[in-house]
Amino acid sequence: MKVVVTGAAGMVGSNIVHGLNAIGIDDVIAVDDLTDGQKYRNLNGAQISDYFDKSDFYHRFARGEFGKVDAVFHDGACSDTMEHNGRFMLDNNYRNSKDLLDACQLQGTRLLYASSAATYGGSASFREEPEFEQPLNVYGYSKLLFDNVVRRMLPSATSQVVGFRYFNVYGPREQHKARMASVAFHHFNQFRDTGKVRLFGEYGGYAPGEQSRDFVFVNDVVAVNLWFLEHPDQRGIFNLGTGRAQPFNDVAVSTVNAVRALRGEAALPINDLIAQGLLEYIAFPEALKGKYQCFTQADLTQLRSTGCDHRFADVATGIASYVTWLAAQPAA
Repeated sequence: MKVVVTGAAGMVGSNIVHGLNAIGIDDVIAVDDLTDGQKYRNLNGAQISDYFDKSDFYHRFARGEFGKVDAVFHDGACSDTMEHNGRFMLDNNYRNSKDLLDACQLQGTRLLYASSAATYGGSASFREEPEFEQPLNVYGYSKLLFDNVVRRMLPSATSQVVGFRYFNVYGPREQHKARMASVAFHHFNQFRDTGKVRLFGEYGGYAPGEQSRDFVFVNDVVAVNLWFLEHPDQRGIFNLGTGRAQPFNDVAVSTVNAVRALRGEAALPINDLIAQGLLEYIAFPEALKGKYQCFTQADLTQLRSTGCDHRFADVATGIASYVTWLAAQPAA
């Protein structure tokens, strides 16, 4: 099987490459932009058959220069939710995706792509239906625009097309994402460097640290992607989260206690972490007011209807695994 992974040196993309290798698929064409050369580290140890810069790949793929490609995992995009340049965002996240979709359909290539829970924005419900889609930024809009193209063409699709609305993904190989890296990543580094972690205070009717998200471990994201690779008859747009919202406080407590466990120290409840100054709250940033999802929780009804019964890690389990991985990484 010949597979392409765009965004192959990114967080989700690189984990998908390693996941493909783990099931015996080594004919993997990696596509990315390595202007940030340190991203190469995410592909260390991976088996790939070729690499192309994104500026070179899309038009060559459209011309059929790579021969028969069985599937494309399209995880290359601008994922910075604070990027306000709409022209840049739509060119990267919408136009590239639309052109890739057209080329895949012409060549009979399956397309499994990254959408986002940002398509829901300020909605109180998270079902894959238009009435719940209210993006709060141009990033979410760019993802929704492409999802709507996919919806219109699905009835006549000649090969599998699957969109995954990723919720809050965390896990290995996200260090290059800087401010867009997960809260777990930032908490690990804060605790290592300063001996404490910080969370946003009260906002949106939520007590300090109680704003909640559906935090999903990247290993689970990979597992669901690979399940759909093995089930080419399934197509559509699906939420990819755990189906359970957990507060940011849970992330902080799990991260601190996972680090303490590695040091041979006992776990502490949240009240003790606060009392000892290991967890503190800061004022909610003005720049995020009105643009922030205080609660997300994937509705997994459609995902489960396909027969995908993957069981997702909760925050404590996923973060314990992640912290162990982070602690084993060499200094940058």
